[in-house]
This record gives sequence, C-alpha cells and structure tokens, in this order.
Amino acid sequence: MLVMTVFSSLKIRGITLKNRIVVSPMCMYSSEDGFANDWHLVHLGSRAVGGAGLIFTEATAVEPRGRISPLDLGIWKNEHMEALKRIVDFCHSFGAKVGIQLAHAGRKAEDYAPWEREKTKIKGSKHAIAPSPIPYGKDWLVPKGMDHEDIQAVQKAFAEGAKRAVNAGFDVIEIHSAHGYLLHEFLSPISNKRTDKYGGSLENRERFLIEVVRTVRKVIPDSVPLFVRLSCVDYVEGGWTLEDSIHLARALKEEGCDVIDCSSGGIVEEEKVNAYASFQVPYAERIKKEVGIKTMSVGLITTYEQAEDIIGNSRADLVAMAREFLRDPYLPIRWAKSKGLKPEVPRQYIRAWL
Repeated sequence: MLVMTVFSSLKIRGITLKNRIVVSPMCMYSSEDGFANDWHLVHLGSRAVGGAGLIFTEATAVEPRGRISPLDLGIWKNEHMEALKRIVDFCHSFGAKVGIQLAHAGRKAEDYAPWEREKTKIKGSKHAIAPSPIPYGKDWLVPKGMDHEDIQAVQKAFAEGAKRAVNAGFDVIEIHSAHGYLLHEFLSPISNKRTDKYGGSLENRERFLIEVVRTVRKVIPDSVPLFVRLSCVDYVEGGWTLEDSIHLARALKEEGCDVIDCSSGGIVEEEKVNAYASFQVPYAERIKKEVGIKTMSVGLITTYEQAEDIIGNSRADLVAMAREFLRDPYLPIRWAKSKGLKPEVPRQYIRAWL
C-alpha cells in the first residue's frame, strides 16, 4: 500500500501538484483599483521559491462592490489580467501551481482599510449587497437585499472572473463560500431570510452557490480543477452545520467540484470560536470520508507532524497554511531538509541548504 506524505504528488484533473503543501489565501490589503503589483509578485513568488505545491491568491473580487476592503485584489475587468499573469508565470518557473480564490464579500464589504475600522462609527460599505437586508453586526450598515437582477449579475461576474483567471494562466479556480461572505450568507439561515427559491429550505439556500459553481464549471476547461471553500459550521445556535456541509458537498461533487476547502465561522460578529491546533481537520476528514471527495484542511496547522498526521492518515488530501507561511516562506524546503529529503532548491539558494 502506498503511504501518502505531505511530499507526495497529487493529480487533480489536468494538473499534478508536486506536494500537498498549500499557501492559503491571505488578504494583503495592498491593491489599488484591484490591481496586483510588485508586493503581490514578491509575496506569492517567495512562496513558490520556498517550495509550496499550490499557492493561492488572496480573496479576489469579481466585482468592485464585492471587495472586503478597497485595497483587495480584483478580477472584474480585463486590465487586471496582465499583472496577475506575471505572478503566475513567475511561480510556474519554480514548479508551483497557482490558484485564484474568486470572492464576493456581500454584507461584509467595507469602504475602508481594516486598520481604520476602529476610527469609524459606521462599519461596512454603502454599496454592500446580501441575500437579506440584515447587517453583519452592531454598527454595521444594512446591506441591500439582492433582487434577481443582482443574483444574475453576481453569477455572471463569477463566470467572467473565472474566464479571465484561466486566460491569465491560473491552474486552479476556488470559489469562496466561507467566512460570512456573500455565498456563505446565502447558505446560512442566520443571514438568509428570503422567501423565494433562494431561501427557506436547505436546498433553496444551497441554490445560489450551486448555480455559481455550475456556471463557472461550464466556462473553464475540463482540465482545470475547481475548489470550493466552505465554512463547515457557523459558531452560533441555529446556524449552518457540518451535516449541512456534507449535504452540500455531495451536490457540489455532482456539479464538478473537485476539492472542498474546509474552514469555519465568520457569519456573525459575536461568534465564539474555540480555536486550537488542527481544530478544523475533523470537518475535512468527515466530508472526505462521507462524500468521497478530496478535501483541503486549514487552520492552525504549524508543524510537519500535524501535516503528516493529516495526509498520512487520509484525514484530508491537502494541508493549507497562512500565518505559518508569513513566518517562513521556505517552510516546505525546511521541512524536507529536516526529514533527510532532498528538496528542490533554486540554484541561487543552494549554498544555504547544502
């Protein structure tokens, strides 16, 4: 029996990842009008040099009103592609695959940078939209409840963003349906109080995300893997549950989703999360086993031993890290070296890893 490790390759549709180590999407708050720049090139490129198998952009907005902040990346116009392609090409030169996380912030869009939040009495964006006109939390602006024209516009924006991403050379498309952003807002009964076909029953609340996935899958090549990030549970009574996530994952698999990226939380301001090492791994493990779909685990994974437990015991197929990669862009090389393996090291850095 072949034993999987974090350094085992993984084939998904038409791509093969050289290892199971993933750079999770991380907002950099460094864009102007959605454009990537030298910061993004160095930030993401460093992780490619460091040996990660798959590198994701930050949440990349499919329309301007869908930005988490005005400083987020965007892919709502063709002009965004050139700078993104430069980054993708650079990462490819070091053997990394690159994914883009297509996102819409919904009612959690803000008109200011995160560090300015405490200075403003009114939080949120005056352009924010949501399934229902319910604010995210205290002092947040009330978002516009989406009509069917808004729903169609957002679905089209996701599809157009996906087409641009493919043209820019991205290897993986991920749809962000977690952390209290728009697609998650449709899923959760906490934020979705609609009475039409997009609200009420579980199947109705799943409908918008499924339609987005279906639309995106139609416009990208069969060879391109499609990931969906879910908040597998809402940390609030009466919210989205792991059982709901399992039900949804079965439907997403039927629509051509290849990997469920298993996160959690974010639906309300007042939630209480008991976060500890590998605390979200059980969500990825259960969805993988019950649905028969590949999963990616994320959340306070910081050590080689944690990652090996997850992959070696088939608890998930990929391990994604964020803050640990901020601390050490060369984490995969360091892990491999410490285990007596011979990591691929750029020739410019070989003297440091002899």
